[in-house]
Amino acid sequence: MPLLPQHLRAEAPLTSLFPVPRGGKPRVAQPSVASLIAEAKLTGIVTFVVADAATGQVIEAEGADTPVPPASVTKTVTSLYALETLGAAYRFATRVVATGPLRDGIVQGDLVLVGGGDPTLDTDRLAGLAERLAGAGIKGVTGGFHVFEGALPAIARVDRDQPDYVSYNPSLSGLNLNFNRVHFSWRRTNGDYSLAMDARSDAFVPPVRLATMRVVDRDLPLFAFEAGVQRDNWSVARGALGREGSRWLPVRQPGLYAGEVLQWLAAAQGVTLPDPVAIPTPPQGETVAQDQSDTLVRLLADMLRFSTNLTAEAVGLTTSAQPTLPQSAAAMTLWAKEALGMTSTFVDHSGLGAASQTTAADIVRMLVGGPRLRAGSLLPGILRDIGMRDAAGEVIEGDPVRVRAKSGTLNFVSGLAGFITPPAGRQLAFAIYAADVPRRAALRQDEMEDPEGGEAWTRRARVLQGRLISRWAGLYG
Repeated sequence: MPLLPQHLRAEAPLTSLFPVPRGGKPRVAQPSVASLIAEAKLTGIVTFVVADAATGQVIEAEGADTPVPPASVTKTVTSLYALETLGAAYRFATRVVATGPLRDGIVQGDLVLVGGGDPTLDTDRLAGLAERLAGAGIKGVTGGFHVFEGALPAIARVDRDQPDYVSYNPSLSGLNLNFNRVHFSWRRTNGDYSLAMDARSDAFVPPVRLATMRVVDRDLPLFAFEAGVQRDNWSVARGALGREGSRWLPVRQPGLYAGEVLQWLAAAQGVTLPDPVAIPTPPQGETVAQDQSDTLVRLLADMLRFSTNLTAEAVGLTTSAQPTLPQSAAAMTLWAKEALGMTSTFVDHSGLGAASQTTAADIVRMLVGGPRLRAGSLLPGILRDIGMRDAAGEVIEGDPVRVRAKSGTLNFVSGLAGFITPPAGRQLAFAIYAADVPRRAALRQDEMEDPEGGEAWTRRARVLQGRLISRWAGLYG
């Protein structure tokens, strides 16, 4: 893509001048970039590139080559990487394998829940596996009930700089359930608290023994975690609970968690299984029940819409087939360089780690080059339609200009990248970043979930993004 060197780019005029269209009214002048950035009152830097999506010719840029953490915009790169390598029709499979024959309803051996890396397996789909076990005539086993999660490497946390208790920083393995989250709820009764840990879905509320919770008298930390033998031991500060409430917490032993939930669901179908035990090698035997995920392209559309970190990491690890997350991220970094000409460095597939580095020019290079890949033309269609925004950041209903993009947010980092498509005229590719990296780096770990001033800073960054897009759609679309 012909990104112009910085010293060759012309400075934008202080005001945007429009000729009067033949037979029409003059278009409204757009505010200058400098005035928009000044009005946003953001600490840190603002960088952006907007280019013709068909040719890659840069139209307007500011700090195009300034390194910034890509945040969740990384997921667009992960999507291209997976679509090109695995194919849009790829599906993840989760199986139950019997290691011996079935006699009078009893498996003469073990049953093994075998994960295939599916990041979207949930309690309802696991219930479908339990129904299929019962439908196959299985009532029990002579051996054990095992779980195998070695299809992907076991990762305790995506980013070790994040707090233990945030559910967007999950563990993952080849066997994942409910995005590896457990539901914690509490209610104060007669001066004490009634606590529950479960793997709820729309149809089922299986209780969970693997994750335990204690209420303790302390101010901080809000939650504390301690790994146990086949247990996730949590404690929570009493003063933080109030009368009642709930939240999702991460699960740190995902294979055993999935196994315990299947054990409960199977019992409801008349299938008696012992407590699950993890095994290090895949079993030999017959598949007696199987579940498949949605197609990869649909799975990625949901990932880009809801920005699910676990999905991005599981997809990236499956694509690279590397034994560790650093090696997997390095493989994607190399692929992005060779396939798209990117110079970015990635430390994960979700953008959660702030050590990843990209530039606005690099992201636009990916957006312009991606559709030219074998499966890359699918990317624009699976990006979320975020709509045109007014000066307050609200969606303008009925606006004919479509904006499909992926946002990315870390504390004091806000990115947005995608395509601007007017009803007529040329399509634009853009990437915008606001980042105050020193301010982010100064945060303590206990401040990371809700830092002082963070929400207001992000809100101003998003309003600026919307105003820049409005400018570009009016000037160049």
